[in-house]
Amino acid sequence: MSVEGLHRPSWAEVSRAAIVANARAMKAVVGATSLCAVVKADGYGHGATLAAAAALDGGADTLGVATIDEGAELRRAGFDVPIIVLAEVVPTSIPLALENSLTLTVGSTAGANAVVACAAHVRGRHLVHVKVDTGMHRMGVAPEELDAVIDTLGASAHVDVEGLFTHLPVADGASEDDRAFTASQIRHFEGLVASLRNRGVLPRVLHCANSAGTLGYPESHFSMVRVGLSLYGYLPAPWCAEALTSRGLALEPAMTIRTRVVARRRLAAGERPSYGRARPLERDATVVTVPIGYADGFPRALFEGGAQVLVGGRRRPLAGNVTMDQLIIDVGDDEVALGDEVVLLGRQGDEVITADEWAERDGTIAWEILTRIGPRVPRIAVR
Repeated sequence: MSVEGLHRPSWAEVSRAAIVANARAMKAVVGATSLCAVVKADGYGHGATLAAAAALDGGADTLGVATIDEGAELRRAGFDVPIIVLAEVVPTSIPLALENSLTLTVGSTAGANAVVACAAHVRGRHLVHVKVDTGMHRMGVAPEELDAVIDTLGASAHVDVEGLFTHLPVADGASEDDRAFTASQIRHFEGLVASLRNRGVLPRVLHCANSAGTLGYPESHFSMVRVGLSLYGYLPAPWCAEALTSRGLALEPAMTIRTRVVARRRLAAGERPSYGRARPLERDATVVTVPIGYADGFPRALFEGGAQVLVGGRRRPLAGNVTMDQLIIDVGDDEVALGDEVVLLGRQGDEVITADEWAERDGTIAWEILTRIGPRVPRIAVR
């Protein structure tokens, strides 16, 4: 975290209780199925160690990361639960993964050979999950090569092929085509599972469901699900809510971003604040400045998207383009003082602004909004 992040009045509050509750809600959906809490990308921007601890308290028993560095960070923080690196890593990084007792993903024949060679050198016995490509075509063993990869890994006395998994790229889609594609992926995975079972080499842990799969496709649960976005209080798509509401449950966004007014001035109608002088004030107004900008993850496109912030429990528009370190807000004729709190994301009074709202105004997705909140915004755990 930079020095500026510690010494300016802008911060993110992360509700530990919300993450615990969200994990419990997802656990209620899957019952006895194991829950892997995905805490990659610094816990989707919430803080990896905070998110991991809260998720485990909420019923998760496994953690998922994207890189060995993320897994090693959790080990240094004292987490001794299973940690799966959900992407295949380069061969030179495998020793560090094994040293930290991280469960590796194998997604290719070359990857299988690299793991076997490294495990033989390190000795011991090391957990591996095999990822098979059932249609996303980003990473994973081709189905026709799965038997050979399983056999290569299984022949090593130093490798324990614990898991088999795949990924569902459109499980959140509501279209008929998306739903048909996801259903076909699940059936494909089931066929591969059956084939391995018939050969007597089926791994113990089977998983393919992300948050959307968990909520929308009960048949995708298998022995473990991987929940990411839902852990932090957001639905992959509105239609996914039914699995929760039917059980009297709901998700709670865990992050609130707050800042404080550091400057104010009264401007006449027609003045054009900020870079580019993009838009004139329609009337005389007070404008205030807060110390947070696009370098901190407040998207520049939100100005043109009509973004609002909360000041005194009321929605207020931006008065000009988002700058790297600051925002200028039109508060009209409201009485606003230096030091007054402004909420950019979260609740103030009866109003609430969500990552989904930012995403809609920015033409992106909530996943990106949350994960690009920058390191200059300190995360503070709150109850």
